[in-house]
Amino acid sequence: FESGGTLPNMINGNDASNRDTSDAPLWYIVATRELAAKAGEARVLGADCGGRSVRDVMIAIAEGYCRGTPNGIRVDDTSGLVYSPSHFTWMDTNHPAGTPRSGYPVEIQALWIAALDAVAALEPRGPWAARAEKARESFARRFWLEDRGHLSDCLHADSFRSADEARADDHLRCNQIFAVTLGALQDAERCRRTLRAVARLLVPGGIRTLAPGLVSHPLPIHRNGVPLNDPSRPYWGRYEGDEDTRRKPAYHNGTAWTWPFPSYAEALVKVYGRSAKPAARAYIASAAALMERGCVGQLPEILDGDAPHRERGCDAQAWGVSEFLRVAALL
Repeated sequence: FESGGTLPNMINGNDASNRDTSDAPLWYIVATRELAAKAGEARVLGADCGGRSVRDVMIAIAEGYCRGTPNGIRVDDTSGLVYSPSHFTWMDTNHPAGTPRSGYPVEIQALWIAALDAVAALEPRGPWAARAEKARESFARRFWLEDRGHLSDCLHADSFRSADEARADDHLRCNQIFAVTLGALQDAERCRRTLRAVARLLVPGGIRTLAPGLVSHPLPIHRNGVPLNDPSRPYWGRYEGDEDTRRKPAYHNGTAWTWPFPSYAEALVKVYGRSAKPAARAYIASAAALMERGCVGQLPEILDGDAPHRERGCDAQAWGVSEFLRVAALL
């Protein structure tokens, strides 16, 4: 399914035309690297993909991002970071756009740097190691908010422009956890401060998508020209009511999700070492309670950001369960 550096966002029968995603191709590289480390490089990377190897596909994705993909994903040569069009991340609500994040989203940069590291191992004589070093340096310089003690969620740009011209927001979101787990953020003290900041987002079994409070970078949400929120206080604590005017604005602006939650526990151990394992296991255990009610043995998609954190969305979310199992195995 790889074409021009893209992968489908979803596949409906034989229809793979929906490629509005900047993270799926990068997750593919990261996941394949991890699988190859477990199952053997020759077996995984040499597997046939319609006349190409998996290794070839991984390199083709990285090359496509550097050239610029047909759907608008593009590496900024000045910074080495990846520009992502509106609603191309997992925070993809549209009509109305609740979290457009057009520009340079934090987790896309973390994934890009991890993908470059992976491809550099495949082609040691290629340009990838130098690209990774450049992107990592740019990331540290452009995303860190010293006065806030955490990373910007996105450098905003309505259309492609250099990261130097994009506007850094001050939104405290869960996406920055991946900068820790994937190794994009390497300064130890900044990693610790990031974890302390992101701890504000935790609820039992989930992690909120946005912290409550005032933001200096406004997030206006409109439907048919009618404002739906307070742009300076975009947090929305309950996922309820009409879909287009209530639930979509809340979906990624305060609602807690189960799938990114285990990554916080993973980040704790990565930053603090084995001594943090008891705390990490305790966090993970809070999700186990959700498996004992509702759809037993499964995890719900989302929870209200506000107490009592009522379960919302679908009753059994595959990536919530798979991330729970992945991180639990690490601990």
